Amino acid sequence: MLTNPRSPRVRGIAKLAGRRARRETGTYLLEGPQAVREALEFAAGSVIDVYATEQALERNRDIRTLLADAGLRVELAAGDVIDAMADTVTPQGVVAVARQAPADLDDVFAARPRLVAICHEIRDPGNLGTIIRAADAAGAGAVVLTGDTVDPYNPKVVRSTTGSLFHVPVAFGAELPDVAARAKGAGLRVLAADIGGDDLLAARGELASPVAWLFGNEARGLDDAALSEADRALRLPIYGRAESLNLATAASVCLYESAFAQHVADVQ
Repeated sequence: MLTNPRSPRVRGIAKLAGRRARRETGTYLLEGPQAVREALEFAAGSVIDVYATEQALERNRDIRTLLADAGLRVELAAGDVIDAMADTVTPQGVVAVARQAPADLDDVFAARPRLVAICHEIRDPGNLGTIIRAADAAGAGAVVLTGDTVDPYNPKVVRSTTGSLFHVPVAFGAELPDVAARAKGAGLRVLAADIGGDDLLAARGELASPVAWLFGNEARGLDDAALSEADRALRLPIYGRAESLNLATAASVCLYESAFAQHVADVQ
């Protein structure tokens, strides 16, 4: 059992909360039974080590089964050791270290997806995690990150996806013009979510076709260069007195509008 919260191994795992350590090692931190469970079920080959308290394993017995199925073993650790490893204020007694496994951009568009979320210059980890989760729920084929978007393996992003990081391909490292060109080459229309765009209701007829939604920075939105990569800019109408919608909320609505339109078209 690991009992020293100041050991080199524990300190090394704790450093994965920082981007530099993640870049240098190609690994990242998973926290809590839900994230570890989803990783073991959908991406077991990426999981390197799992650490847990005895109490947490007793509460989450299915994790032992998933570990056995993956040919992995858990390393027991004291509560203060898990606390030292974790990024959260109140850890749930289970953490894991996994290899980063971003999707390949060629593979993303070779699969001819019908719905893609492109996240450009998004800085808030909670927003990105929620968009990945919404894209997964809406049945999107991929999420692609461009520009200086927050690292998808940031602990807050990982937690916000609630496991969706392991369900939908997430690609990053490409520039927006390249991604937009690839999307159009794969038969998708690129639609920018922008407050200066046309009313979404006026474009509902377009949403049943393959679509790549482009979402921009929380504060600045999309600049002219980014907007020029889109086939059309659309905005969500505001019927009440709200000044605007949170980025992740707006992205969820846009993705689901496309998902609804595509599913209706499939059954007609």
